[in-house]
Amino acid sequence: MADLVYVGEGDEAAIARQDVRGRIVLIDGIATEDVTAFASRAGAVGQIHISPNEHLYEMCVSPVWGNPSQHTRTHLPRTAICTISHDDGAILRERCLKGETVRAALWTEVDTGWRKTPLLVSDLDASTGGADAPFVLFSGHHDTWHYGVMDNGGANATMLEAARLLAERRADWRRGLRICFWSGHSHGRYSGSAWYADEYWDELDRRCVAHVNVDSTGGEGATILTSSGVIDELRGVAADAVKAVTGQSHAGRRQGRAADQSFWGVGIPSMFGSLSHQPPGPVKMLTALGWWWHTPHDLIEHIDPANLARDTRIILRVLDRLLTERVLPLDYTVYADALLAELKSLEDKLAEILPIDRLKRAAEKLRINAAALTAVASTAPDKDAERINQTLMRVARALVPINYTTGERFHHDSAMPHPAWLALEGLRELARQDARSTDLPFFVVHARQTRNRVAHALWQANEAFEAELQGPERGA
Repeated sequence: MADLVYVGEGDEAAIARQDVRGRIVLIDGIATEDVTAFASRAGAVGQIHISPNEHLYEMCVSPVWGNPSQHTRTHLPRTAICTISHDDGAILRERCLKGETVRAALWTEVDTGWRKTPLLVSDLDASTGGADAPFVLFSGHHDTWHYGVMDNGGANATMLEAARLLAERRADWRRGLRICFWSGHSHGRYSGSAWYADEYWDELDRRCVAHVNVDSTGGEGATILTSSGVIDELRGVAADAVKAVTGQSHAGRRQGRAADQSFWGVGIPSMFGSLSHQPPGPVKMLTALGWWWHTPHDLIEHIDPANLARDTRIILRVLDRLLTERVLPLDYTVYADALLAELKSLEDKLAEILPIDRLKRAAEKLRINAAALTAVASTAPDKDAERINQTLMRVARALVPINYTTGERFHHDSAMPHPAWLALEGLRELARQDARSTDLPFFVVHARQTRNRVAHALWQANEAFEAELQGPERGA
């Protein structure tokens, strides 16, 4: 039992403004890992989250991606957490805002034991190629909250039907299809896919060309197909498929830290997660997947068969291209443009402290090289296509980690929300400093190391491109 303190939506600044030590924080909104981490670090003993409506939403609040190690176990939540309905929360919020002393009691039962969970894996090989032939990873989770008909039964149906239909054209495949049904998504913070990435890291590094994840397809009222997450170099593949099936223009959205995206450190380009979304509504929700998401009401009545067929057709088109095209449809000119925009936003701020001209030049060279290889690939004979694909895979291994991770390929970053181009954060931190600060040299040290990491990745990618462009004898 402890006193209650209201902290709005529970962002880090709101929690820091009040003394929450030994108290229970009252928070507007569904429980999330970042709010949980802020409250834990500030010394709160409990959290009560106010639902945006009458429903209570199940959530995983661990900021640790996958299973904890001895280095990350201390980051697990240390507060008791529960959710209450909107109306009940409004009463407590009003009393707190009036300055009343409100006491609350929370009881929790926590089980953090180790256990085995099932992973379902199926390999469909192409008609050509040996044991080490490249493959596309196609995945979704099979664990769920309550009945979970949409999340993730709809996507499980999409996966099975897509695999069945694609297999009918197996003779046309140029690479294989590996289908993985993850457990530990909803309850273990992506522990299944994270374990798989760690256990099969070497094989994934050598053979996996792309990862397509599918989540919560076919939802009733899910008419928005313009904002599914996709990595830069696959944005065109997503846009083409959405346009062909729905006529909508896929604006694209930067992939967030979710959806079993455990493979960025390996360097695997990825796309999707949730695909179709609800139109904006008057109630602020954590996701646009319907009010029934993560509740006992996720039942068959909230699946629209036409939407499920539509979403599956989009996935089919994407996978068909990845499986059958002679040259992988990875467009690194889009990647280079996105990186250049980030670097240009920092250029002036860092000019007098730590110039990043060589990063900008390397990114410009990357764009030129990527465009040149695309032109060569369009007319390359089949005997050269396989080698070009290997080049694109080497480029991905260098570039995906600096886009979506700290740059550390062998350990998973946290499940906390991350800024875009996380590997550039050391440069951003320096750019935010007062040039007169006595702490500035410390930030320069880290920023210089950050610059070197990104420069090295760009050098690796440009070297791979140029070796291929200079001829088969060097690209082989």
